[in-house]
Amino acid sequence: MAGLLALAAGCSSLSTSLPPAPALAGADDYSYIIGAGDSINIQVWRNPELSMSVPVRPDGKISAPLVDEMVVQGKTSVQVAREVEKALGKYVRDPVVTVIVTSFVGPYSEQIRVVGEAAKPQFLPYKQKMTLLDVMIAVGGLTDFAAGNSATILRTAEGSKQYTVRLKDLIKRGDVSANVEMRPGDILIIPQSLF
Repeated sequence: MAGLLALAAGCSSLSTSLPPAPALAGADDYSYIIGAGDSINIQVWRNPELSMSVPVRPDGKISAPLVDEMVVQGKTSVQVAREVEKALGKYVRDPVVTVIVTSFVGPYSEQIRVVGEAAKPQFLPYKQKMTLLDVMIAVGGLTDFAAGNSATILRTAEGSKQYTVRLKDLIKRGDVSANVEMRPGDILIIPQSLF
């Protein structure tokens, strides 16, 4: 019994040694970055035969009429539009291209990952001003065995710095002061309760 108490005390001291997650973490200047698995709609003004929807392949490239093997992963839709214009400029006079992302997955480096005792552990595409509550709703909440107030966020945008979060207080008790903003690339780790 004493060994179990020492183990429980060790686990609780681990979570308390980490700082709490800051309430505000999002950036106002965030621009969506295209990733593998996204779908994009390429519109070429006055050239409907060159306009189409294309998936971003797992290698981060697309293929479209008169545009072979263009890397789009890691770029914004405006950057891709300018590159398509440049490629089409060899065949079409002064092309005007608009690129719209129609299906969002995002690059792996910006996805929010939820592991451990979530009802449905998964990855989620990051959305500007996304909060911890938004993430928990998307993953279906906590399991019965979750140690919600011992959960942590691993923030890759800050060199893998870890923060504590109070999921049990947020979800089970409705304490909105426990809600914090997420950042692209955050990993939410929800441990299992020992009892």
